[in-house]
Amino acid sequence: MQSLTQPSTHIISTGSAVPDHHIDNYQLKAIIDTSNNWISTRTGISKRHVISSEESVIHLAANASEQAIQNSMIDRHSIDLILLATSTPNDLFGSASQLQALVKAKRAAAFDITAACSGFVIGLAIADQFIRSGTYNTVLVVGADVLSQWVDWSDRTTCILFGDGAGAAVVQSSTRNKQSGILGFELNTRGLECNQLSIKYIPNENYPLGNSRHFNKMGDRNGHYTTLQMNGREVYKFAVSEVPQSILRCLSKASISPKHIDWLILHQANQRILEAVASKLEISYEKVISNIKFYGNTSAASIPIALNEAFANGYICNGDIIVIAGFGAGLTWGSMVIRWDILC
Repeated sequence: MQSLTQPSTHIISTGSAVPDHHIDNYQLKAIIDTSNNWISTRTGISKRHVISSEESVIHLAANASEQAIQNSMIDRHSIDLILLATSTPNDLFGSASQLQALVKAKRAAAFDITAACSGFVIGLAIADQFIRSGTYNTVLVVGADVLSQWVDWSDRTTCILFGDGAGAAVVQSSTRNKQSGILGFELNTRGLECNQLSIKYIPNENYPLGNSRHFNKMGDRNGHYTTLQMNGREVYKFAVSEVPQSILRCLSKASISPKHIDWLILHQANQRILEAVASKLEISYEKVISNIKFYGNTSAASIPIALNEAFANGYICNGDIIVIAGFGAGLTWGSMVIRWDILC
C-alpha cells in the first residue's frame, strides 16, 4: 500500500510529431508486389509518415517534447530527467543528450531506453519509480523511432508496416490525489525468442578484432547491421496470447475490473492485434484508441502519439481509467493502468 507521504506520478501533458512526408499504399504498389486492399485488410494501415534526408529521430523527439513542455506550462529548467525510448538513435552511444540540448533542459539528466515497441511503457515505469522514491519531481518521457531507415523496401512483409514518429509526456510528482495518476504497471521479457523480431549486427568474420594478424588491416571492413527481420506469424501469436494476460494482472494489482476500463491504448502494431486483444479482454472495440490507419507502426512512438491525439481530440477526460500496453522486439511487453487527471 502506498504511504500517505509517498508521492504519486501524474501525466500532466502530452505532445506528438510526425514527418510531413507520407507514403500511402498506392505509392507502395508502384515499388513492390502489393495493393491497397492487400495491405489495409491485413494490417489496417493506409499510409505511414517517413523522415526526409534533412530530418532525424531527434528532430521528431524534440518537436514532440516542445509540444508537451508548452502544454504543461512548466519551466523547462525544472525538468529533472529525460528518458528517450528509441531503437533507432542518431548515435549508438545514445541520443537523449542531443534531445536534452535541443529542448534546453539544462538541469536534466538524460539517457536512452532501448526496448523497441515497449519502450514508452517502460519509460513511464522508470519515471514512476524515480518519482515515487523522491529522487526526481519532473520527468520528460519520449518515445521516438524512425524504422523507415531500417526496413528493406523491397520486402512487402515488413516495409508496409512501419512509419516514423515521436510522442512525449511530462510526468510529475503529486501528493494531492493518491487515487489518480499511474496506478500500477507490469513488465515482461522473453529473451529466448529474441530472433522473432530483430535488427542484428553481423561481424565481418574475415577480419576478427580478436585476431592480432588482422588488427592493422581493419579499415572499413567492420561488420554491418541487417535490415529489420520479423516472423510476423509468431509475433502476432505472442501479442494476442501474452498482452491480455499482462493487462489482467496489472488491473488486478490495481483492484480494477476490466469492465471499468474507459480507454485501451495498445501499441499500434496491427489492426487485427488490437481487435483480438480487446476481444480477449471482453472490451467493446469502441473503447480502443486506434490511429494505425494514418501512421502505421511507429514502434516506441505509437502509444504516446495515440495518447496525445486521444486527449487533444476530447476522447480522454478527467477521471478516465486508461490502460496502455506495449509489446515487441526482445521479446518484451508491458502494461500500465492510469487514472487520468487532466481536465478536458
